Amino acid sequence: MLKTLSLETPAGDALVDITGQVKDAVAESGIAAGLCAIIVPHTTAGITVNSNLDPATPADLIAELKRLVPTRVDFAHQYDTPADAAGHIKATLVGNSLTLPIADGELLVGWSQAILFCEFDGPRSRSVQVKIIAG
Repeated sequence: MLKTLSLETPAGDALVDITGQVKDAVAESGIAAGLCAIIVPHTTAGITVNSNLDPATPADLIAELKRLVPTRVDFAHQYDTPADAAGHIKATLVGNSLTLPIADGELLVGWSQAILFCEFDGPRSRSVQVKIIAG
């Protein structure tokens, strides 16, 4: 089963919790055991699993990525904006896919873990591909 999730992201950099949508896709598939592959088909966005227990965690992650890769005007890549170039680098650091196990019809993530869509050049209309594989 392949499901496309759609989302609108806020301006700038942001982490958007899509855990519920991915869990819904797993439940909809009816698959009891297998894998859930999540792919972000955008070059200035990524996907990660991290804590969403403390609301400050996503803010800290974004702040640190901005510190590591500040928006600069001296990037060789200037196709859209300097923020676009920084977004490409941040997306490369975070990655664009995850594979998570499914057991007993449930997505296996820790109790405090969330699947976070990482926006590095918003606002945008984005999509996420969720592929459920039986096995």
